[in-house]
Amino acid sequence: MSRLTSVLLMLQLALDHDRRRDRGSVTTEHVLWAVAVIAIVAIAVAAIRAYVQSQAGQIN
Repeated sequence: MSRLTSVLLMLQLALDHDRRRDRGSVTTEHVLWAVAVIAIVAIAVAAIRAYVQSQAGQIN
């Protein structure tokens, strides 16, 4: 029983070490997604603004 407990503890420690090492990559992924969303929103705002300005120009 002691040997099984030791093996399980070693596996748990190894998994925790991998999670700590990969923690920065999740942050990088979130930053990249945030940049992509901001770019998409900026393109949408530019398109809507251009459309509104062209429609406002036709009113006069």
